Amino acid sequence: MIIVMKAESTKKDIDHVLDSVEKAGLKGVLLQGTNRNVIAIIGDERVVPKDFWDVLPGVEKSVPILAPYKLASKEGKDFKTIIHFNNGKKIGGDHIAVIAGPCAIESKEQIIEIAKRVRDAGATALRGGAFKPRSNPYTFQGLKEEGLVHLARAREVSGLPIVTEVLTPEHVKLVSKYSDILQIGTRNMQNFLLLRAVGESGKPVILKRGMSATIEEFLLAAEYILAQNNPNVILCERGIRTFETHTRFTLSLSIVPQLKEMTHLPIIVDPSHGTGKRSLINPMSKGSIAVGADGLLIETHPEPEKSFVDGPQTITLESFDELMQELKPVAEAVGRKI
Repeated sequence: MIIVMKAESTKKDIDHVLDSVEKAGLKGVLLQGTNRNVIAIIGDERVVPKDFWDVLPGVEKSVPILAPYKLASKEGKDFKTIIHFNNGKKIGGDHIAVIAGPCAIESKEQIIEIAKRVRDAGATALRGGAFKPRSNPYTFQGLKEEGLVHLARAREVSGLPIVTEVLTPEHVKLVSKYSDILQIGTRNMQNFLLLRAVGESGKPVILKRGMSATIEEFLLAAEYILAQNNPNVILCERGIRTFETHTRFTLSLSIVPQLKEMTHLPIIVDPSHGTGKRSLINPMSKGSIAVGADGLLIETHPEPEKSFVDGPQTITLESFDELMQELKPVAEAVGRKI
């Protein structure tokens, strides 16, 4: 259930409703909008009469939410969530965010060079993995905290906010110390302890869809983060595992407009992991923008053939610059901008 507050409701009214929710043994989450505020109620709402909330001061109406993902649902919040970055750019609204960088941080020199180049090409944020979840225990696992230090240095030099993956609840505090945006990888989409931990951090979170996850499972994973009073969740489609073998995964772009009908959260697409082929990054990036994606997550490297991780799906810095130029008219065609 959600409680829609009147446009003229005061902070005192809102606090009174939140206090009443807590006294009923439920949890209330405030969703602040441009014109009015909404309070989502989490828990077994049957403990109070249906019309109990409507008589409270400042309440316009209470509305039942049918979807199990109450905070992620458009039923609970009919205005789009926009995530603002510290460099003045954002994810959501009319702007297409492009987050770019290497799959793994290899050295300070490498990540600083990439940061400067993607910034100059127009990137919104810099990505880079310090902790790498690998299927093979003998492959490169990342530089860990040393990589985080290099990533933070690249932020100082370039001015770009930084994105990096966090693997365990124990790592959240450390990674949050350095990073602006936390990333949850596909293997951890249903690591519920980790989802709660990143939610409690208060940092914006990029949540990648599990490689076999349904849309409902995807949104329920986001709900774990939102339920910790962290509204800054960014959904990321990165391909699912199917019987097809011509690409690394099957990148389902239809999920973008489908999610737009179901949730207020911004949605970005990762064509690098979604295809596993650098030749497909350009067309799938354009297609992502055409179907309504709010951003892209792209792997780029000065010399992809020498990349420690995922070289075949990584584009050169020159190719990234060309891609950014080619994306502009596509964005303009759908009423948006890079």
